[in-house]
Amino acid sequence: MNSALPASVLRSALPFSQREFRDALGQFATGVTIITARSAEGHAVGSTVSSFNALSLAPSLVLWSLGLKANSLPVFRHSTHYAVHVLAASQKPLAELFARKGADRFSHTQHHDSEHGVPLLEGCSAVFECRNLRQHEEGDHLLFIGEVERCEHHADRAPLLYHSGHMHAHGFVR
Repeated sequence: MNSALPASVLRSALPFSQREFRDALGQFATGVTIITARSAEGHAVGSTVSSFNALSLAPSLVLWSLGLKANSLPVFRHSTHYAVHVLAASQKPLAELFARKGADRFSHTQHHDSEHGVPLLEGCSAVFECRNLRQHEEGDHLLFIGEVERCEHHADRAPLLYHSGHMHAHGFVR
């Protein structure tokens, strides 16, 4: 829901700072994903994202968000399809690569293209191939709702976790 008050007014009325809010959110452990797509010109893009959630089982929908200042935002905004890769614990270096600005993300990354031309990364715990169903701008992020057209998972690959601003490849018990 959008407020009629400007964000600066709302922030000044809150009893906590943005840093305190971010630190509190960091106590929620989550998985680490890389979202990939391809531009109309054929350029592959990808970004490390921790704001991924299941939205609905019927229909099969997922939700994720990307900051409005992200360089890759125009490609994700206009692409018809994208893929969400739930990273395995062994893929921490890949998550770090896709989190860096200006990095050459795909030249040394094992991947192949989906039937829609979306780069699909190898070795992940799970992959969701999605149609870009809806988008909603809220605050400083754009929310993406994806309709899952295909998915796969590998239960033998423990997930990479994100907690308190750090990625953790160990400590997951099966």
